[in-house]
Amino acid sequence: MPIKNRFAELYDEICAWRQDIHQNPELLFETHRTSALVVDRLNEFGADEVVTGIGRTGVVGVIKGKSNTSGKVIGLRADMDALPIQEATGLDYASKIDGTMHACGHDGHTAMLLGAAKYLSETRQFDGTVVVIFQPAEEGGGGGREMCEDGMMDQFGIQEVYAMHNWPLFASGEFAIRSGPFFAASDLIEITITGVGGHAAKPQETIDTTLVASHLILALQSIASRNADPIAQVVVSVTSFETSSKAFNVIPERVHLRGTVRTMTPEMRDMAENRILEISRLTAETYGAVADAQYKRSYPVMTNSQEQTDFAAKVAVKVVGKCDEASLVMGGEDFSFMLEERPGAYILLGNGDSAPVHTERYNFNDEIIPAGCSWFAELAEQRMPLGK
Repeated sequence: MPIKNRFAELYDEICAWRQDIHQNPELLFETHRTSALVVDRLNEFGADEVVTGIGRTGVVGVIKGKSNTSGKVIGLRADMDALPIQEATGLDYASKIDGTMHACGHDGHTAMLLGAAKYLSETRQFDGTVVVIFQPAEEGGGGGREMCEDGMMDQFGIQEVYAMHNWPLFASGEFAIRSGPFFAASDLIEITITGVGGHAAKPQETIDTTLVASHLILALQSIASRNADPIAQVVVSVTSFETSSKAFNVIPERVHLRGTVRTMTPEMRDMAENRILEISRLTAETYGAVADAQYKRSYPVMTNSQEQTDFAAKVAVKVVGKCDEASLVMGGEDFSFMLEERPGAYILLGNGDSAPVHTERYNFNDEIIPAGCSWFAELAEQRMPLGK
């Protein structure tokens, strides 16, 4: 089955949805306008049920097939939230919200799933039920976790669940996937170092927290280079260094560090947490300071199920003719919470030669919309075929 002709007919309409969402980005759980747009479209399409307020601002739509002898229910998920970045694309439809933009393509994901929902509501050429899931707060807020904690999987009887993400610098409209661990666990670290502040001309009278913090940042890199198995995956990144004084001639009493840790296995995650806490404490003690280190576990490893991965790849091949083996990704993805509750798969769709995600010049490539919509629609029709 190639890309469906219906999505060529719907292309301008889906692009208009996407660009409207792009102009009006919303952060975390504040996706009120986007959620309302999704609700309006699903009702317009004739979805059998539209439910709001799951995961605070999440939206779920139910589309029943022509028959239901299989009893199957599959979930298709898209994320809706944007990022706190000032857009610099110069597009005619650039963000109208200062300091906020769709820098990860969630506008495109939402538009593609809406396009698939419209097609599936029109045709209903499947034997079972499709649940379309529009999730807020993927970008650090854990919206997927909250939708699951609200009982979404049981409420709608979802048996397996699928999602997609655009992928810059990968051939436009082509797919890639892998089974097993795919995206890394994503954790947060905060470390406050307290010493003795004083005049910069009299360092001997102080306990210099900038010196302590600098040694600590370097010491933390020994976790990957000397504590981890060289063939394992672990990333420790300190991304923020804030002192309690901004003066040129003051040694600050406190320094606050923030960062992130990425791992692919529970064992590596445990090791990284233990070493970060230990290295922080002992490094500070070496220089007479005190370190208060906090390690917060956030998104777990996102793991694709073998059967559903094979099926998702098979559908991708039917849509565009091929599906590549994806590499491990050290980025985090809160679809992991849904995959902890149900078997499923997450696939990448090439965005072509675009700027990387999470940058001010990124833009979703509208040319990949027909491929993405077709993949979502084919999942339903192939997983729950009529007459079988």
